[in-house]
Amino acid sequence: MTDYTKDIRTYLEEECRVIKSLDENEISIVMNVLEETRLSGNRVFICGNGGSAATASHFTCDFNKGISYSQKVKYNFECLNDNVPMMMAIANDISYEDIFSEPLKNKMHKEDVLLAISGSGNSANVVKAVEYAKEIGATTIGLVGYDGGKVKELVDHCIHVKIDNMQIVEDVHMIMDHVMMFVLSGMKGANG
Repeated sequence: MTDYTKDIRTYLEEECRVIKSLDENEISIVMNVLEETRLSGNRVFICGNGGSAATASHFTCDFNKGISYSQKVKYNFECLNDNVPMMMAIANDISYEDIFSEPLKNKMHKEDVLLAISGSGNSANVVKAVEYAKEIGATTIGLVGYDGGKVKELVDHCIHVKIDNMQIVEDVHMIMDHVMMFVLSGMKGANG
């Protein structure tokens, strides 16, 4: 039997270090932007590639159901990467870089928010979605890792996971979803 415990401990300690380095003020600002969007009846569009696409879907579930369940005014999250037929049609007929920006042209208003997730901060289709949202005057939020890439440069607000390790970046992005759900749903004092 191989003993992986040293490598496991190294990974977990590095993740703990990264979590402790996060900017709680920026996370709080992002949460306030999302809450203002909910209370004003506007929409939050969210997108990501690969593992970040799964995170975007998970955010949508947790905000539309988990946080909204006991709220009178519900969240209206839409995950742009959940409509696979539309993404494939746009990728095939236009380009893969347009799979998120094209649907935004049909749906997004300047009062809405785009939450863009990219581990590297440089996913071309995520960058293009941010550029479109900025063009129409919508608020933009980035969830990035590494050096933050183009997304960090473009967005109004950014939660930056400062490490060059995609697995830890994606782990911490998912933790951000659960932190927000825990706080915004009032689960802080709940058991289970």
